[in-house]
Amino acid sequence: MRAVTDTAIVTHRNIRHLVRTPQLLVFATIQPVMFTLLFVYVFGGAIRTPGLEYVNYLLPGILTQTTLFGGTATAVGLAQDLNEGMIDRFRSLPMARSAVLAGRTLADAIRNVFVIGLIVGVGTAVGFRFHGSVGGALAAFGIALLFGYAFSWVFAVVALIVRQVEGAQVASLLIVFPLVFASSAFVPVASMPGWLQVFTRHQPVSVTVGSVRALTQGTSAGTLPLTSVAWSLGILALAAPLAVTLYRRL
Repeated sequence: MRAVTDTAIVTHRNIRHLVRTPQLLVFATIQPVMFTLLFVYVFGGAIRTPGLEYVNYLLPGILTQTTLFGGTATAVGLAQDLNEGMIDRFRSLPMARSAVLAGRTLADAIRNVFVIGLIVGVGTAVGFRFHGSVGGALAAFGIALLFGYAFSWVFAVVALIVRQVEGAQVASLLIVFPLVFASSAFVPVASMPGWLQVFTRHQPVSVTVGSVRALTQGTSAGTLPLTSVAWSLGILALAAPLAVTLYRRL
């Protein structure tokens, strides 16, 4: 019970810090908005997505990418707390060791909820439409948020290993960029070289994007949602204990 209370306190602290530094939220929203506008209006005319308007193909990829990029804030924020001495203060208090990490990742997940809402609004303005059920849309958002939350723990591990803000940010992007751009987020997998398609079809970003796309468009999702959730839970099961172990060894 104490761990839950401590986690809530740390989460509240991180959200207050975000509110007091709105530029952090602005920077978190500019990137996905720019990606949406650039791909729709610059690249959309050159990318063929048979049977689906490109904006409806794109937005599920942007949503998934947004939660993944949002998770990198965990690495940056945690590394910043390490360098500013906040982690030393937390460690000197009689609180659960997992609370600092859980509070950080939960606060970043809550921020992702706001950013997803904004992206849906921007997407709607440029032509995106839901063709699935309300339940399907909510399931899609839940899958995307769970995916981003799982990777937040991966980036927590990165921060605890690197410990420097700039290094943690670069290391996180080195994980994110190959997964996002070698996925079905922006272009159909069939347009890629054959050797790359094998990786792209089965890596977690493509699976999650496919789930979100099917659920928002009302098409058959098959086993994609379950596979995406399995990926997220598996990543979480590996990264969270490792992050807590590294935190305890600081």
